[in-house]
Amino acid sequence: MVATLINVAILGATGSVGASTLDVMSRHGDKYRLQTVTANTNDQAMAAICQQHRPKLAVMADPAAAQRLRQRLPSDTKTEVLAGSEAVKLAAEQTECQIVMSAIVGAAGLEPTLRAVGNGVKVLIANKEPLVMAGELLMQVAEQNKATVLPVDSEHNAVFQCLPESFKRGQLIDSGVSKVVLTASGGPFRTLDKSAFDAITPEQACAHPNWDMGKKISVDSATLMNKGLELIEARTLFGASAEQLDVIVHPQSIIHSLVEYLDGSVLAQMGNPDMRTPIAHVLGWPHRLESGVTKLNLLDIGRLEFEAPDLKRFPCLGLALQALRSDAVAPIVLNAANEIAVDAFLSGAIGFQQISSVIEQSMQSVNANIPTSIDDVIGIDAEARSMAQALCRRSTT
Repeated sequence: MVATLINVAILGATGSVGASTLDVMSRHGDKYRLQTVTANTNDQAMAAICQQHRPKLAVMADPAAAQRLRQRLPSDTKTEVLAGSEAVKLAAEQTECQIVMSAIVGAAGLEPTLRAVGNGVKVLIANKEPLVMAGELLMQVAEQNKATVLPVDSEHNAVFQCLPESFKRGQLIDSGVSKVVLTASGGPFRTLDKSAFDAITPEQACAHPNWDMGKKISVDSATLMNKGLELIEARTLFGASAEQLDVIVHPQSIIHSLVEYLDGSVLAQMGNPDMRTPIAHVLGWPHRLESGVTKLNLLDIGRLEFEAPDLKRFPCLGLALQALRSDAVAPIVLNAANEIAVDAFLSGAIGFQQISSVIEQSMQSVNANIPTSIDDVIGIDAEARSMAQALCRRSTT
């Protein structure tokens, strides 16, 4: 009897998470079939994906990139190519897909992720922004539509693996859990003298010591904003309070997170820093899949180190902690301002240390009512972006 293949959609297929997902899937061609892929502008990488995996549908958010993709594909291709942000949203809710990998970077991933969750399928969330911006709304939609939401971020996936099988969102104490501890590598500037921060270049900020990631998340790791966003994400995913969450710097990135129990036990998930491990875990869940990741050898590592995060050197983490303890507006503004500031830094418009300044001033300036709908969230996001853009322009004059 031939097993039925599971159809998979990858939103953000040309990024690092998309590439890792394709790598894991290629190891299990008897289980998974790539049905749908989306990307923004990288038509060259998308063409390679289409020629190798032959998905039914490929969507480019950028119409010009979609046209280039059509020209790159052979005339007899069976892959349909669509264009535009609306087409990306439609791709996210394809009824033929049982699994959706949500890996679109930034706020652009919010509405497609909501569409996927609303379709009641298994959604693997690799992009932080939907959970940071509209976590409660997203989880409500998931519950209403009986969708399964699983975390791909290595830290949240580690927590998920360390929680009891009976765990239900919002029941940490009932499950015997006292605290969730996320680990941070500390980024490329963990030991750099603070006096040298003004001279940090985008190339240096993107050179992460342990992980191979995209530019935006690499800069977030360098500022420790990535860890702050992950704390907000963890609050939503696990129904944790701010008091139940903590961060510890672990330079080797071998322990990906820890869960402390009421009886004094501490469970940690360990592994080499490779995104294929959490991807394989959620793709196959509740079963385990071979991922292609080199097995962990503790004798080669020798020692594991830990230290407290330095909020004075990395104020972005402090701003995220402030948003974590605030109302639902603050995380939206934090995320939007950070995206604008990071983009400005990568383009050379502002310096590394100005990223936190733009975010802080945006959080102080944007006043809005608590969002009760996705339209409210999008409105606050737009206002925060406008404010951050004005602050970035002011910094260059």
